[in-house]
Amino acid sequence: MKKYNVAVVGATGNVGREILNILDDRNFPINKIYAVASSRSEGLKIPYGNGKELEVQSLDKFKFKETELVLSSPGSKISAKFVPKATRDGAIVIDNTSHFRMKKGIPLIVPEVNPKDILDLKKKIVSNPNCSTIQMVMALKPIHDLFKIKKIIVATYQSTSGAGKSAMDELFHQTLDVYKNKPLVAKNFTKKIAFNLIPHIDEFLDDGSTKEEKKMIEETQKIFNDKFEIFSTCVRVPVFVGHGEAIYLETEKTIDLKKLISNIKKFPGLSLVDKKIDGGYVTPDESAGEDDVFISRLRLGANKKTIGLWVVADNLRKGAALNTVQIAELIIKNKMK
Repeated sequence: MKKYNVAVVGATGNVGREILNILDDRNFPINKIYAVASSRSEGLKIPYGNGKELEVQSLDKFKFKETELVLSSPGSKISAKFVPKATRDGAIVIDNTSHFRMKKGIPLIVPEVNPKDILDLKKKIVSNPNCSTIQMVMALKPIHDLFKIKKIIVATYQSTSGAGKSAMDELFHQTLDVYKNKPLVAKNFTKKIAFNLIPHIDEFLDDGSTKEEKKMIEETQKIFNDKFEIFSTCVRVPVFVGHGEAIYLETEKTIDLKKLISNIKKFPGLSLVDKKIDGGYVTPDESAGEDDVFISRLRLGANKKTIGLWVVADNLRKGAALNTVQIAELIIKNKMK
């Protein structure tokens, strides 16, 4: 099997480190692996695989000419600057930031949902969807295939790791300070996150929604190539890893629950845990470290054209790093034989 030169950009962040772990876990066919980050991290040693380490190289100095695949998670402004240079040097870039997601001619991929879109690689860029979008479209796909979705209402419960390591640290320290009766310091969130819910992720838009909510709507429509109605409310919660979503949807066809359950069970990357007893569901905390997206609390509406479900996933794995590596595997399968 051919092996590839791979660069992980943003290697010192939550997602970058998880990408390195998953590349090793899945025995990705690597010839050379490069850990790349900002100049502040240059020379830092970070773990890779079983007892190995990689020395971080500065993005400002890194040469992409001998790199075939770049797995990128450095932040939108940084991606906007370096990705065009990397593609000019011949690399294919899989980018985790929001910068390229809605650009025409750049595929937005969840491999289990829309793998054929990977065939359009003229710009040598593939975009990885938002974490909350990925787990939602995974759950929606087996429903849409059978009964055609008409409308979606979703409320997310997103962990602090989605806002980065500093946000996780803030939750940790605020939690300790509550018990110590000390003043709480908030740097990442405008209101305290410990023992609280914040109904606001990313910037507010003129219509009162937020950028995070807009991302979920536009990305889902692009992935499905369908303009069904979506209403989203995104909430930050005091959890370290794992996102939850309460989804209500309407379909054009009458839902056969037995057929749907059968379709979910066959769908790659989905696990149905719905025992209808106390504890017979999956929580965000239980999803941490898992690759699957978990569906619980399936229940039909009275007219059998509506259904509710609870969806959780590890936002750092399937919501980001795992999906990125799966895209790389899909590219190899289709474009680099």
